[in-house]
Amino acid sequence: MPENILRQSQLITTYGPGAMIDLPDRSVIISGLDDWSYRGGDRIEEPRLTAKLRALLNVPSLDLRTPPSHEEGKRRTSPVGAYIFPRWFIVKDPISSPVNPQWSRQRLVEWSHLDRYRFLDDDRKRKNVVPVRFVSGCRRGCVDDLDWRRLVHQGYTKCRRPLWLEERGTGAGIADIFIVCGCGKERSLYEASGPKSGILGRCKGKRPWIGPYARERCNENNRLLVRTASNAYFSQTMNVISLPEYDSGLASTVAEQFKPLDALASVEMLADFRRNPDLNTVFEDFDDQDVLDEYHRQKGGQEHEDVPVKTAEFKVLNKGTEFIGENDPRSKFYAETLHHRAWNSETHSFSALIDKVVLVHRLREVVALLGFTRFEAVTPDKDGELDLDVRRASLAEEIRWLPAIENRGEGVFLSFKIDKINRWLKRPGTEKRGQELLNGYRMWAEERRRSEEDFPGVPYIMLHSLSHMLMTAISLECGYPASALRERVYAGDGGYGILIYTGSSDSEGTLGGLIEAGRRLPRHIERALKDGVLCSNDPVCADHSPSDVLEGRELQGAACHGCLLIAETSCEQRNNFLDRALVVPTIATQNAAFFEPPE
Repeated sequence: MPENILRQSQLITTYGPGAMIDLPDRSVIISGLDDWSYRGGDRIEEPRLTAKLRALLNVPSLDLRTPPSHEEGKRRTSPVGAYIFPRWFIVKDPISSPVNPQWSRQRLVEWSHLDRYRFLDDDRKRKNVVPVRFVSGCRRGCVDDLDWRRLVHQGYTKCRRPLWLEERGTGAGIADIFIVCGCGKERSLYEASGPKSGILGRCKGKRPWIGPYARERCNENNRLLVRTASNAYFSQTMNVISLPEYDSGLASTVAEQFKPLDALASVEMLADFRRNPDLNTVFEDFDDQDVLDEYHRQKGGQEHEDVPVKTAEFKVLNKGTEFIGENDPRSKFYAETLHHRAWNSETHSFSALIDKVVLVHRLREVVALLGFTRFEAVTPDKDGELDLDVRRASLAEEIRWLPAIENRGEGVFLSFKIDKINRWLKRPGTEKRGQELLNGYRMWAEERRRSEEDFPGVPYIMLHSLSHMLMTAISLECGYPASALRERVYAGDGGYGILIYTGSSDSEGTLGGLIEAGRRLPRHIERALKDGVLCSNDPVCADHSPSDVLEGRELQGAACHGCLLIAETSCEQRNNFLDRALVVPTIATQNAAFFEPPE
């Protein structure tokens, strides 16, 4: 695989193990972690995330590491491996079908029949080939070549005559593509499409990113998959915001000296590090036992209280102190609680609903990749947790480490008064709208065999919708494009809030635009609420019912690209669980809104 084709962050989000990528003369599938060249110098310390991932993957120990960069590979090689996939190709130059000259057909050939990436036809002419765009896969992530001969003959066959893909329409739609065998058999590829067709049989559990012969038990139905489609790969990531309790001077020092400490012969007798002059100098202000405890915490040897990801973050962000964290360049978290006089005003009725506004001057986000799915994405729940029972594709035969990245940035956090939200939830209009959204979710969940308990709740949907409206309004002035902003919505037992933040993997972090936007937050909220009352697609947008199966938008209420939908990289739920009617009155729903429309 050529160097410099992928950034490190892309190996976490878009092109991790199991992802299929087009190269100039072939297609490849990114290999599993066992084939990544890694020298072990970039360990990421985030105990809270590591403990969660160890429980999810049920492994005794786990490290987080940054993906390898191209400098870590040998000359002219890549540190990230790849395998040829798929192993079927079509000849580039189409010819006319003998049945109908207006139909074009291309020869289907296997990798083993190629000579230096080219196909020798019957006239001994070398012809260029491109990878076929159709493969088979399942929701768990398994993927395999289509058995083209079995498919066209509708069962086992000994026929080895030439195969063709024939286009019999004016477009390139799947309904116009037919598989044709030299023996005269033919079949429409459309018959194999659809999640319930069953024509492709049961999945054999093949995992070509781990190795040519890697398999697992799988009882899913095979489904036709376009390898370049957006549903061919959904990375499953988990992210946390580093909190001050893990950012003391001792934690930073141990993290910096972790490698020499870990190299000691006896990790249970760390007092021996006093014999090392360099380590003794570094830790001269710390007690031996404190160093030992911190070492084991970072090593993952201590059990941590199983607090949901967002619950722990909300508790820190919603502290009543004026400053949170340390204003030190080495600190990973530093925030300032704005005095209520800076945002509370009688001219803004919504200010009575807000509890706190916090400017997060410095934050660090750690994002780790732990698996992937195909066809359907699996996102963390409203508490930031991933389900232990989720079936995901593994990144390696045996997980010892996971790729992760650090983003440093800034943000704005605002929390809402619990009593105000509880009172709003008891209104008849809110209850009616909530039932409509729940009915839509039930229809979606029934088809996918999901539990009704996974419904995030009406407060989450309201806050999530408000978050999208705020990001759109803030992006007009903060200096960052809307796609650079991200969200974390807090709607758990601890309280209700929104964190809008931005981050960069660059060591310099960000530029302070969100902090300035936070100082003018009332103006941005007012603009967001005004813009949300009427959508450019109304009345169609406002009239949408989540129970309308024909539209395929069971997880959305009044939400569309004209009002609430944003870049999926910015949204923590891939633009699901949105409803403008819960935030402000719309032309179709007047009595379910949490906010009064601004004048």
